[in-house]
Amino acid sequence: MAEGSGGVGTGGVGVLRQEDGGEAAGGTAGADGGPADGAARGERPAPGSRRWARVLRTHFGTVAGAVIIGVLLWRMGTGVFLDGLRRIDAGSLLLALAIGGVTTFFSAWRWALVARGLTIRLPLGAAFGDYYRALFLNAALPGGILGDVHRAVRHGQSEGDVGRGVRAVFWERAAGQLALAVVGLGVLLALPSPVAGEVRHVVPLAALAGVGALAVLLAVRMNRTPVTSRRGKAVRGMLGEGREALLSRRNGPGVALSSVIVLAGHIGTFVIAARVAGASTSVVRLLPLAVLALLAMGVPLNVGGWGPREGVTAWAFGAAGLGADMGFSVSVVYGVLCFVAALPGAGVLVARWWTGMRATPVPDPAPLYSPEIRELSSEKYAPKESAKLARSRSPFSAEPSEGRPMTPESV
Repeated sequence: MAEGSGGVGTGGVGVLRQEDGGEAAGGTAGADGGPADGAARGERPAPGSRRWARVLRTHFGTVAGAVIIGVLLWRMGTGVFLDGLRRIDAGSLLLALAIGGVTTFFSAWRWALVARGLTIRLPLGAAFGDYYRALFLNAALPGGILGDVHRAVRHGQSEGDVGRGVRAVFWERAAGQLALAVVGLGVLLALPSPVAGEVRHVVPLAALAGVGALAVLLAVRMNRTPVTSRRGKAVRGMLGEGREALLSRRNGPGVALSSVIVLAGHIGTFVIAARVAGASTSVVRLLPLAVLALLAMGVPLNVGGWGPREGVTAWAFGAAGLGADMGFSVSVVYGVLCFVAALPGAGVLVARWWTGMRATPVPDPAPLYSPEIRELSSEKYAPKESAKLARSRSPFSAEPSEGRPMTPESV
């Protein structure tokens, strides 16, 4: 700001001196780059600042997750983190792998059901492998959603419709979040939790707001004119696809059942993590805390799933009287168990890569000559039509174009 203001001010002084006719006008303007350059320096940010702003905007979620983890380590120390890691044993890892296999299978089944509702082919075996690979990429890469993006695009490319493949993954993930919201709301209302009072106050207001919004939508639907805009048709088409994929008589029961089983598996893994970390409280008391941790995992400000989950779990355990240190240790163990449960996806990733490498065809060597060149050369040096011998069946029938004298027969 100071540099830009100085540039503009110096340019203005130069203009005033130029109006007075002094020689110092050119010197002042030349020294400071002229009024236009000063204004440009004041209005346009430096390329480096624009680049850093773009990088920060792109990786904001990763940076936020790293900051949350850093603050927790600073406040609680690394001893809590390391203590949680030391408590993990082989039995808990095997249980996490088994539960992960069950939840991944039912997640893949849900994905296949949603894809069928969108009339896009997805065999259950391929969906199972792709889902494992996506879970591993989500756990290993920043952001926590790159694996889902990868499986959406790859599935769409394999079926020739990337848009429909992306929408299938979107509705599949929406089904899981909807199940978490419904079950989690019931758990937070029915069981004692750190946010039970707030939830009981907020739920009636949210219900009234939902009823009012539904009434407005029904009134608009009854009195609306036909939608002719492209965006309106696209929105209506997408909502229709979601209704067919999630709520139809053919897909609805399977999607609901698979979502509940997957949610139960995640909560079971959280309870195992709490037992490994040393929390001796009852499962009923742990259920609301697990729901809060799972809700925090949906916030896209994390590093491979780490960040908001640890912060919310530490706060929830502290508010429940179990200690923030215990909450942080439980979240660390839970994160490690989730990563181990997704490790088979690394094997799927390597196997698919190796299969693709072996299936890549080897290009044929380039020919030493070009057929086009040979054809062009033969055509260039071929004898002209007028120089060819007569090819008629009778030697006494010739055409004038052949360069031979005409016979009585041809006359």
